[in-house]
Amino acid sequence: MRANSVSTCFNSVNMNESLRVIPCCPPISQAELSSDEAEQLATTLKAVADPARIRLLSLIQAQPQGEACVCHLTEPLGLGQPTVSHHLRVLEDAGFLTHERRGRWVYYRAVPERLAAVRDAFAPSPKRAASHAKVVNVSSKELSC
Repeated sequence: MRANSVSTCFNSVNMNESLRVIPCCPPISQAELSSDEAEQLATTLKAVADPARIRLLSLIQAQPQGEACVCHLTEPLGLGQPTVSHHLRVLEDAGFLTHERRGRWVYYRAVPERLAAVRDAFAPSPKRAASHAKVVNVSSKELSC
């Protein structure tokens, strides 16, 4: 499956329009994933399974306006403009970024709903979360020797 096939789960639009993110699959702890759902999730994860792409998401979100131009991203990454543009395109095709053209410049912005959808795919089931909280919720008195 190609990276841009994940875009079937994400409707890419101009930043000025509303974004609609459709989760690709149910949380893996709450339902057994079908082969197609597992493939979609794996393809989505491949898009962020690169240190440069993770840094790009971090750099963009850390900007005061929550957006950045390629020209602002090349130096911190230590990569050339064509390489940075490639990584941005992969992230955009997977639905993690959207862009807006302003004259000659293209500004990228993270899509929080898409990041949340991936986070939610790994959310523990409510029963497991409650039982885990009981195990973890130990007082310091119980831990002292």
